[in-house]
Amino acid sequence: MTDPVDARAAATLFEDARTHQAWTTRPVPDDLLVELYERLRWAPTSINSNPGRFVFVKSPEAKQRLAAHLMPMNVEKTLAAPVCAIVARDIRFHDLMPQLFPGRPVKEGLEANPALADATATRNATLQGAYLILAARSLGLDCGPMSGFNQATLDAEFFPDGQWRSDFLINIGYGDNEKLWPRNPRLEFGQACRIA
Repeated sequence: MTDPVDARAAATLFEDARTHQAWTTRPVPDDLLVELYERLRWAPTSINSNPGRFVFVKSPEAKQRLAAHLMPMNVEKTLAAPVCAIVARDIRFHDLMPQLFPGRPVKEGLEANPALADATATRNATLQGAYLILAARSLGLDCGPMSGFNQATLDAEFFPDGQWRSDFLINIGYGDNEKLWPRNPRLEFGQACRIA
């Protein structure tokens, strides 16, 4: 792991990748979603916690259930996308820590410290959502991450037992490049970074 990826691969993941708002009708098969998860699951999380949970909303019925919780500006693009991933966190992720981190007994410490467990779940599930975007791009898929939904009502609809809690959404598919917005600028190194 000492050689950098080639420039084309890096551009696919970062420089040339765009946030898509419009989609082609090309479908995303279930086996590609399995491959996507198989790729993202190897990325690191603190204490190998893996609290991220993902619901791939595809069917017309499930899309209508999801649309009821979206802000109006997000409805049309989400219904048009082949898939919308609900990125969520499992608040009982530590139940699986004996399996995921067998070298140390961390489950009990997380159970005894709910604030630490919540921060760990939130931070690392969000991180896994970012890995999902990179994994999707590496498989030739485009993404449109978004907020803009009613978290409480969406969670009641999709996670009625309360164990999973949504964080953000990612539309996934094959973007329509003809409908991309002009690219917005990013901060320069000196604006966003310090070397201490």
